[in-house]
Amino acid sequence: MLYDALVAESRRNDSLDDVRSAALDRVRWLVDLLEGQRSEFRRFMGHAFRRSRAAGAAAQAGIDRRLAGCADEEGRAAVLCLMMATRFDNTSWWEYDAEIEPLISRVRGWTPDEVAVMLLRATEYAKGYRFAHALGLVLNAVDQLDANDRRAVTPWLRHAHTQLMDITVEARLRASLVQRLRALLASVDEAHIPEGLIPADAPWAAPLRDRAKTSPTPELASFVRHLVSLSGPRPTQRWRGTCLELADAASARDLVADVLRALAGDDPLCSTDSGAHTGWIHGDHHYHYVVHQNDGDLARGVVWAAALTGGPAAVRHLGALALRTGGQGTGVIEDLKLAGAAVNALAETGDPASLETLWRLRSRIKHRALRKQLDTALVTAAGKQGITAGQLIERSVPDHGLAPDGSLERELGGHRVRVAIEDAATVRLTFTRPDGGTTRTAPAAVKDGFPGELQELKALAKEVRGTLSAERARVEALMSAGREWPYDEWCRYYRDHPVTGVLVRGLIWEFHDVGDADGEWRAVPPMAEPPGEPERVRLWHPIRASADEVRAWRERLVAERLRQPFKQAFREIYLLTPAEEETGLYSNRFAAHIVHYGQLYALFKERGWQANFLGRHDGGYDGTARAEFGDGEWRACFHHEPAADEDGGYAPEHAATDQVRFERRDGRRWREVPLAEVPPLVFSEAMRDVDLFVGVTSIAADPDWTDRGEDRHAVYWRTATFGALTASAEVRREALERILPRLRIAGRCSLDGRFLVVRGDLTTYRIHLGSANILMEPDDAYLCVVPSRSKGTGKVFLPFEDDRLSLILSKAFLLAADTKITDETIVRQIKRGAR
Repeated sequence: MLYDALVAESRRNDSLDDVRSAALDRVRWLVDLLEGQRSEFRRFMGHAFRRSRAAGAAAQAGIDRRLAGCADEEGRAAVLCLMMATRFDNTSWWEYDAEIEPLISRVRGWTPDEVAVMLLRATEYAKGYRFAHALGLVLNAVDQLDANDRRAVTPWLRHAHTQLMDITVEARLRASLVQRLRALLASVDEAHIPEGLIPADAPWAAPLRDRAKTSPTPELASFVRHLVSLSGPRPTQRWRGTCLELADAASARDLVADVLRALAGDDPLCSTDSGAHTGWIHGDHHYHYVVHQNDGDLARGVVWAAALTGGPAAVRHLGALALRTGGQGTGVIEDLKLAGAAVNALAETGDPASLETLWRLRSRIKHRALRKQLDTALVTAAGKQGITAGQLIERSVPDHGLAPDGSLERELGGHRVRVAIEDAATVRLTFTRPDGGTTRTAPAAVKDGFPGELQELKALAKEVRGTLSAERARVEALMSAGREWPYDEWCRYYRDHPVTGVLVRGLIWEFHDVGDADGEWRAVPPMAEPPGEPERVRLWHPIRASADEVRAWRERLVAERLRQPFKQAFREIYLLTPAEEETGLYSNRFAAHIVHYGQLYALFKERGWQANFLGRHDGGYDGTARAEFGDGEWRACFHHEPAADEDGGYAPEHAATDQVRFERRDGRRWREVPLAEVPPLVFSEAMRDVDLFVGVTSIAADPDWTDRGEDRHAVYWRTATFGALTASAEVRREALERILPRLRIAGRCSLDGRFLVVRGDLTTYRIHLGSANILMEPDDAYLCVVPSRSKGTGKVFLPFEDDRLSLILSKAFLLAADTKITDETIVRQIKRGAR
């Protein structure tokens, strides 16, 4: 019988046995009703479902009527009975929350022993989420107790808190229960820190554990409870003020610094010993982590307390913690909340060193959500120092201790080791022997005698490469911004910077002279000093120059063999067309192209565009890639979708391009605008990126495409492969006009419209300047030449980096000497086409 089972279970040989037995005897009628309900359910289990449902509803109605008529004493006994009768095991599942909740809220006169029975019973529920939900109901009864009665149930409240800290439960529910429990415990013992509030096994919490054990005080307990009360990404001003007061009252500033230092560098925890998956993880698989998910609020509270109290000393550890928990290859799993707290806290320190730390993090953290937080943090830090976000970024570029010429030298065992930026894309580590000879390989004397110092220099070279690459992308992004700088500021943060200066000195800049009567901007060539007394500086862009001026700059770069860090003088210009003026809100200039989707998505990421991933999932049938221009005030949106009628796996092999639209920042929102309102610099730079996406990933640039035979995209391939030149191809043609006369094959080459014509000994070839594909005269037979991985035009000077231009030139050199070609597949095609 159910009654006998409950009586037997209620005997625990503790002080609460009599309370349980008395409750069961007081509501023996309820036990009988519950037993009848269960018998009815078992009798109709598996058949006659309609009848059993009706019978169950009748039984439940009878229970509800009797419970509704219970007075206080009988109602309290009913609650205890229902909690004891609740089951969540492998043999049965009976829950009575719907009956318990209104009873606890309605009845009065709860005794400490009754509450203790409920607290203990809730912690015995097998399912963690059931325990958490039941605990919330019991705490409603605890709230009705006076101060003395609450003090009497303190041991069971502490036990419930410990259990709650050990289980995995929905974060919002757990946070609410933890807050209620800690407030109750604090009301009866201000100096007590509940067990589990400070993790018992985490190395980072050792300083807190030691202080709580050796010097427990009400002030320390209040401070720790305040730390764990932080559940959001950023604390309120009230939380910050209270934190400073409590930290000083508890003399905890050094304590917080020690805990932050441990978070940033102490040994991590291992899932084999403790972790969210300890109960079911199998085999040898394990992972390492810094903070258990149940201790996240305390850790984030420490991070913010350290930022508020630690001053400059906290900056280094905040940066290390953000990288440790938010970077890649750190040996621990990501903890985005903790990393985000460290990033946000860095922005609030107000210390100048935090700027360099945030900038370093921005170049090393790749997670999209954290990068957004880093951008916000940079803006926040800028506001605190009274400068713009752009100024903050350029002032935060690390110099890595390099000399003004971008180098650093060390003496190691008689050898001179040099780390130097050689050009816009190269950082080298070189070694000079005592006899003056140089090598790029570390001599044995350095490797064996100074392994630590050598490793530091290699790490430095790697960091400089990362900064140089990031700066190259940042400075190029300024082409769409139209920004101006005071001359002195530009010299300090651009021209004279050990890293940025290498890039800046290879670009064309415009200067506004304070003594210039006509007030015009005057462009100065790379490596040259401006005349007069410049007042303002801006980056030169061909869209603001005349055609003659652009041609002159291009000719000068080629004649003087000046290779720019990115395409500037030879930069493509994209102006609004009549068709785009007619469509108004969107451009179809690059629509209806068929592209390799994998390449396209990778190129999005490389160029800093954010895009959803196309595929057979909700939201994967329409793609939009977005990127910001004009110092973040404008955004371009490039629409694309899976290619029509394409079957395959999870992701499409090909995509079809569609419209380009523009949006303008409006507070925290983006507002779509007509193309005519987009600044020319922004429009040109955005369309240049889209042209790059299409030009590089289009199947028209795939030399193997014709091997596919009849294909649904064959018509597009034939049309686009040898079609009209885009703006980038036109610039390529103009560059070739200047480069060809200087080549040893100049006599065999000429430009004819959209083709580079190459005269070989076997036949004449026409290389398309857009796709780099080849036709052979006299009947335009297609010649498939797959490019090799090695670059064959390394000795040909190019004024800018362009893989397609390099490919065209390598094919031109190959075909100009077609009698020397040894590749049989190419030779067979030429002989067949030359008949």
